[in-house]
Amino acid sequence: MSSFVLRGLRAAALLLAGFAATAAAQAQNYPNRNITLVLPFAAGSGTDTTTRIISQHLSQALGVGIVIENKAGANGMLAATFVARAAPDGYTLLVTTNTTHSANPYLLKSLTYDPVKDFAPIARTGDLPFMLVVHPDVPAKSVAELVAYGKANPGKLSYASGSSSAIVSGATFAHNAGIDMLHVPYKSSPPALNDVMGGRVSMMFVDILTGLPHVNGGALRSLAVTTKDRSPLVPNLPSMQEAGVPDFDITSWQGYFAPAGTPKEIVVRLNAEIRKIVEKPEIKAQLATLGMDAFSGTPEELGTFVKDQLVLWEKLIKNANIEAQ
Repeated sequence: MSSFVLRGLRAAALLLAGFAATAAAQAQNYPNRNITLVLPFAAGSGTDTTTRIISQHLSQALGVGIVIENKAGANGMLAATFVARAAPDGYTLLVTTNTTHSANPYLLKSLTYDPVKDFAPIARTGDLPFMLVVHPDVPAKSVAELVAYGKANPGKLSYASGSSSAIVSGATFAHNAGIDMLHVPYKSSPPALNDVMGGRVSMMFVDILTGLPHVNGGALRSLAVTTKDRSPLVPNLPSMQEAGVPDFDITSWQGYFAPAGTPKEIVVRLNAEIRKIVEKPEIKAQLATLGMDAFSGTPEELGTFVKDQLVLWEKLIKNANIEAQ
């Protein structure tokens, strides 16, 4: 081996050592400034509301400010791409759901990020069950009555969506029940819900947190939950399968991610603090009143979960005959 090659190898080794030392120093001093949590949904959505609760406690635990940045649009692709391209230093994180990390690869023809390769999983924070709600003028007080009405009036029913869970739930319902419905997409759940309450759209599948206050206020009627079994959050509502729609089991999940390449020490620190918060009985109870089943786990568990969910959501989307846009 020539002396020139040896000098090159030594220089490369020194450079790598320098990078490692810099990363270690960043991790040791982390955090020393505000952290930005980027959300793929608008303010007022279920993810936004629960994240603001968790972020208050995370800010106290880390001793720095937490900034919430809502980047709604393109079915969450804007937010996911922004974080995927951010510096991997732990100061720009993505709080997201199955929309960006399970469904988008099969709902969108062109994706500007990779849900596995472009992110470092931090922690899962729980599930956000969805429910079917209709405008009070829709002549149906049960799923069976809604199906009967839809079959008797082809094309008269419409469903709004502001997330992948709403898109896939609506398409799955239409396909499995054998009814013809118009899909009306929105950037996020709040404006979609407003149009359902205004009677411009017949129905939608919405997370319990966002929809329940309007159900309790009489602006909407709830018919069922999308999970396989009844949800303890709304035990009076039947599941879609219980209500007569076969092969229906859809759950929205939530988790924290950093850009790929973020130092492991930072990921471990964030995971530890988030898990402490989510596993506090009083926090779990508070989130439960808002319609979130809160729990957590390790970064490795979230990474495995994401890969499993990609397989599941590919099947859900294929079975509902949804074409990528």
